[in-house]
Amino acid sequence: MYKTQSAFPRGTEVNKFLIFVEAGKCIYIQQMKKASLVAMSIFYLLAGINHFRSPESYYKIIPPYFPAHPFINGFSGLAEISLAILLLIPQTRRYACYLVIAMLIAFIPAHIYMLKVGFCVNTMCLPQWAIWGRLLVLQPLLIWWAWTNRE
Repeated sequence: MYKTQSAFPRGTEVNKFLIFVEAGKCIYIQQMKKASLVAMSIFYLLAGINHFRSPESYYKIIPPYFPAHPFINGFSGLAEISLAILLLIPQTRRYACYLVIAMLIAFIPAHIYMLKVGFCVNTMCLPQWAIWGRLLVLQPLLIWWAWTNRE
C-alpha cells in the first residue's frame, strides 16, 4: 500500500496544524452534506404538500392518457412527503434516494406533456424555453442531487 508522508517531522506544530486543517475540511464537508440532505428533504416535503394545496395545477400537467388524475396527484404528493421523511433516516436514505430518482424519471411524461400543451397558472404562462429548461436542466440536476445524497 502506498503511504504519503508529511514534509514535516511527526509531532511538530506545523504537522499538528495540517492535521487540524484536514479535520476541519472533513467536518465542513460533513456539514455541507447534512445541509444538502436537509434542503432536499424540505424541498420534497414542500413539493408534496403543494400537491394537496393546489391540485388543479398538477391535474393540468398529467397527460390525458393517464386515468384518475386526482389519484395520481395524491399518490405523487404522498410519495414526495414520505420520501422527504425517509431521506432523513440513515437506514432508509439510500433507498429513498433511489426512489426519488425513480420518481423523477416517472415524472418525465408530465414534462413532455407540458411541452406539448404549455403550462399556465391563472394568467401566468411559462415560456417554452422554461419548460425545456425544467426537463433538460432541472430534472437531471435533481437526479444528480439525489444521487449525491445517497450515502
